[in-house]
Amino acid sequence: MTKISRILCLALLASGALSVPAAADQVAREQNIVDLRLGQRVLVDDGSCPAGQIKEVSGAKMLSTGVVRTRKCIPRVGAKR
Repeated sequence: MTKISRILCLALLASGALSVPAAADQVAREQNIVDLRLGQRVLVDDGSCPAGQIKEVSGAKMLSTGVVRTRKCIPRVGAKR
């Protein structure tokens, strides 16, 4: 292998490792989320979203009273846990 092809190979491996999404936590009820951090996402499987979707609760904004939560239904990926 030439030096340039080694560098390209390493660059591709590094970019692939960075593009893997972080796994979100999953709980059965929103009340089970105790310490939601800013930017954290938690999947809630409480049946409140339409079939094929799951509720995502995320820490959206920091206020003096704590982290403000946002909720939205997103497509379910993978098998139901």
